[in-house]
Amino acid sequence: MKAAAFEYARPRDVGEAIALLAQAKGTAKALAGGQSLGPMLNLRLARPELLIDISRLDELRQIEDADEAWRIGAAVTHSEIEDANGSLAGGAMLVEVAAGIAYRAVRNRGTIGGSLAHADPAADWPLALAALDAGVVLRGPAGERSIPAVRLMTAAFTTEIRDDEIVTAVLVPKLSRGARFGYFKFCRKTGEFPDASAAVVIDPERNAAHVLLGALSGPPQPLPELARRIAEGDLDGPSRAAAIESVAAVHGLDPIERRMHAGALFRALRQAFAQ
Repeated sequence: MKAAAFEYARPRDVGEAIALLAQAKGTAKALAGGQSLGPMLNLRLARPELLIDISRLDELRQIEDADEAWRIGAAVTHSEIEDANGSLAGGAMLVEVAAGIAYRAVRNRGTIGGSLAHADPAADWPLALAALDAGVVLRGPAGERSIPAVRLMTAAFTTEIRDDEIVTAVLVPKLSRGARFGYFKFCRKTGEFPDASAAVVIDPERNAAHVLLGALSGPPQPLPELARRIAEGDLDGPSRAAAIESVAAVHGLDPIERRMHAGALFRALRQAFAQ
């Protein structure tokens, strides 16, 4: 199939992009990498009247050192994060996650902000950034606001982003030298979306411990009790029993899904504790 007819605009800056979104009153879509929106247009699952191309706006294409965090522009591609290996102090998990997204051709075009805005429950960034306690910066006619990545997605393909807002950046706290992390996903074959995924971040210097499941029917699911046990030293190593027990508390999973998510969680825990 081919996309339904739409108008196309390439704004000169973020302000012009926001003005176009506001004028469209919910009938426009912002286009960054197009790796998700493009197929949806062709399948006519999305039918915007106006497509606003923000992929080349310099303001959205920078990776900046913001002292205790990295500020990553929304239009920075997965491959640019992957290729920053060695230059993102405290950002090793970002590099690892980026390198495992789909295929290099997709990573060359897909963007971190586009992935968050698209809000596919099986995508990597919504899970990884929630585990890293990242904040998502949104800008609209009323100004700029920030929302925790863990709260951005409200349901499958649904977010807190308003019709007249765009994602401009992601603020990712730098992991300390003593931090450990694990990220694991089960895919039918390399490059495909996972059937189960899990992320673990343990950073004692920041008094942070986050454990989440991904690839569910909705947003990433935090596992606060397991995170508490890790933070308090009650779990001093990877435990298959703890993984099974934690996944058992998640509603809406059938027996096979529970086994797969428990396996992904155990492997993420094993990665984290092995560091």
